[in-house]
Amino acid sequence: MSHYTKKDILRLVEEEDVEFIRLQFADLFGNLKNVAVTAGQLKRVLDQGYVFDGSCVEGFLHDNDMDMFLWPDLDTLAIFPWRPQQGKVARLICDIRRPDGTVYSGDPRGILKRAVKHAEELGYQFDVGPECEFFLFHTNDEGNPTTFSHERAGFFDMSPIDLGENTRRDIILTLEEMGFEVESSYHEVAPAQHQIDFRYGEALLTADNIMTFKLAVKTIAKRFGLHATFMPKPRTGMNGSSMHTNMSLSKDGKNIFQDPADPNGLSKEAYWFIGGLLKHARGMTAVTNPLVNSYKRIFPAQTMAGYTAPSYVSWSAVNRSQLIRIPALRGDNARIELRLPDPSCNPYLALAVCLEAGLDGIKNQMMPPAPADRDVRKMTEEERLASGIEPLPRNLEEALQALEADGLVREVLGEDISRSYIQAKRREWEEYCAQVSEWETEQYLYRF
Repeated sequence: MSHYTKKDILRLVEEEDVEFIRLQFADLFGNLKNVAVTAGQLKRVLDQGYVFDGSCVEGFLHDNDMDMFLWPDLDTLAIFPWRPQQGKVARLICDIRRPDGTVYSGDPRGILKRAVKHAEELGYQFDVGPECEFFLFHTNDEGNPTTFSHERAGFFDMSPIDLGENTRRDIILTLEEMGFEVESSYHEVAPAQHQIDFRYGEALLTADNIMTFKLAVKTIAKRFGLHATFMPKPRTGMNGSSMHTNMSLSKDGKNIFQDPADPNGLSKEAYWFIGGLLKHARGMTAVTNPLVNSYKRIFPAQTMAGYTAPSYVSWSAVNRSQLIRIPALRGDNARIELRLPDPSCNPYLALAVCLEAGLDGIKNQMMPPAPADRDVRKMTEEERLASGIEPLPRNLEEALQALEADGLVREVLGEDISRSYIQAKRREWEEYCAQVSEWETEQYLYRF
């Protein structure tokens, strides 16, 4: 990441003929927001921030005085390659402050920064590598998204079967222009499903990159007349989309999760980190899997149908179906892969709760239970109970109840923001429950 001063920003904007600067931030639910200012107003914004009405932002607390300030993070300056090259458009990702200059406690980016600072106080750097999956669907005659695709490609298929290859190529070129180091891309298991992996990095940078990644994917897909969606389970009978999250801790530049003497190549800190993730997995799920639709991906009936999403709180160094697995590369590359999150999550909140759950495991030396080297989904209920393996929440309401019961996850979010988040998500669940689905009419209309 570049380290810019205000002077650097103003010089670069002038040299690159940037006319508009988008001041970006995320709301509580991971939706990207922005306001555009002209280059002529940039110095004022850098000196004073940009004031806006926080009461209009979904999930923010509705105090009487909700004037808030966007404070640009200078190191996040990037030019949008897809905008005109004369009178260019750039962006700065912003933190949110109150009028007195204090950090707004409900800023998702600020919540992750607090968790990262906690790790730094313990001497750790938290590095993260996400695996973001998405679908490319056709739009209808009005330009609205559908869940239809002509494509029938599967895992690792290539052109001409993979009809999204050119779209994926342009997405990657765009990301590289914005400073991403893209490691790989390929067609995923389901028709029209794709994955692009970019290099791991420090947690805050990674969360920023996930937000930028989603914007770039959707923007370039639209140029091809397609709709890119990060919805976890857009169609019945197909694999859902995940955001498998690879995590490691380093201290003094050394990956502390590695231990060549251990049979699994893991240090005691790695085991404790796993223990913390497992302890808080159910409480984190409402954050890492925030939609009603998220639970269609991890529901056991779906995984028993041959899909690979986790449904139980378990781990393994050899079996890929578990909630947590240990990838084969060890040594300096030793890492923990949490397979729970989906790409609809707010990455700032998701990484914050994962980090604090792992640190809780290290602080309290939580050894995980014995690894589940069998496919847990194929065990009987009696076998799972005997092994102490709990199910993940089966729906959003169960996940919210687990969040309410997990003091650490609520503390990471902050009590006020936890309350606001739970209330909003419970309304979402209740609205869903009140809907009459197509399945219901097909099953019941002619019978009763």
